[in-house]
Amino acid sequence: MPLELTGLKEECGVFGVWGHPQASRITYYALHSLQHRGQEGTGIVVTDGKSMQGKKGEGLVTDIFTVQSMAELKGCAAIGHVRYSLGGADGYENVQPLLFRSSGGSLALCHNGNVLNGSELRRQLEEQGSIFQTSSDSEVLAHLIRRSRLTSAREQVRFALSLLQGAYAFLLLTEKELIAALDPKGLRPLSLGRLGRAWVVASETCAFDIIGAQYERDVLPGELIIINEQGIHSETLTPDPSRTLCAMEYVYFSRPDSNLGGINVHTARKELGRQLARECPVEADVVTGVPDSSLSAAIGYAEELRIPYELGLIKSRYIGRTFIEPSPSLREQGVKLKLSAVRGVVEGRRVALVDDSFVRGTTGRRITRLLREAGAKEVHVLISSPPIKYPCYYGIDTLSTAELLAANYSVREITEIIGADSLHFLSVEGMGKGKSTLFRTFLKRHQLKIALGTGSTILTG
Repeated sequence: MPLELTGLKEECGVFGVWGHPQASRITYYALHSLQHRGQEGTGIVVTDGKSMQGKKGEGLVTDIFTVQSMAELKGCAAIGHVRYSLGGADGYENVQPLLFRSSGGSLALCHNGNVLNGSELRRQLEEQGSIFQTSSDSEVLAHLIRRSRLTSAREQVRFALSLLQGAYAFLLLTEKELIAALDPKGLRPLSLGRLGRAWVVASETCAFDIIGAQYERDVLPGELIIINEQGIHSETLTPDPSRTLCAMEYVYFSRPDSNLGGINVHTARKELGRQLARECPVEADVVTGVPDSSLSAAIGYAEELRIPYELGLIKSRYIGRTFIEPSPSLREQGVKLKLSAVRGVVEGRRVALVDDSFVRGTTGRRITRLLREAGAKEVHVLISSPPIKYPCYYGIDTLSTAELLAANYSVREITEIIGADSLHFLSVEGMGKGKSTLFRTFLKRHQLKIALGTGSTILTG
């Protein structure tokens, strides 16, 4: 049976700064820390209060920006973006931030998430005369803003956002202000910080650490924040906002040094590993994790069972994540280049292999084979989240039930497919048994539909 090698794609990452004389440089460093959220393209747009300019391209942050290009991006405010392609095809034109110029002033925007009704809104706008320059659903917002007959930018943005459905964290920049907006359910992460007198906004708090900014608070669900020379203004887009952050931010997407909803991601993953050990103890000589996002859970699993944790797999630091490659054959080669087993650790031993999630199965099969080729006596695969059986349409690249192995095969069948001695998943209930009340609130509720599902990895109640 054909099993395509690819994991979950991350959402994009956004960053904005207002009121700093080196705004582009600050944004450059922040995008470095958010690179894990998107590796297909990146861009920065700056303003000096009178005009706006930008640079973008397909590739990593270090591929696109040079010392010379950074020196040309002068201004006291900027927004930046790292991208993977979900809402729109690949190509330079779809790399964000998108920059639009008109007689009424310039507008730049970048987006993390997925606008579910983007295609319908696009069709309606085209019927009304709009001409789109990209296939990105993010461009829809710009057209809605410009077509509104309202006077202020705040009113225009409020009107445009009221027409959108789905998950979004938008940053918009004009010559006069920086605007941040989060969808009414808070499906995507977004945080607000201070850097001296400057304000910063980022998808993850790890971006604040690299630039020396102070975390202030999370942007609230349905919140619209306007930052300009008069200061910062906040208002609510919806009368009844409620936080429903995607659980995969804790399980897989976010960096372990980020904090989401007051919870450190490493701490949350480690607790997931501990609970996995309570539910699914195996007889093993050594515990190892799949670098990098699974290491925290592996440490928790090992500590709970008092089994030695070892570095049984080594990740090459010179190759991107496997799903970045466009074809199955290149993805397969990517895993061979990306990971290698440490024979001195696993040879002749029973190995407990901890991974954070299980999607299409080919990566698990390949890693199991790597460990056996290195002499592992047994390989027990343990997943620190429930089986993913249903697709998500809110900014995660699982668009078909046919792609998800757990939706089509039993645990016993999957164990045979990947060549493991056993396979275990954390239960849905187990995600809510952490010691922290916040951990229980966020992880138990938000992960339910991954395992039980109604077509989404997000629980909206």
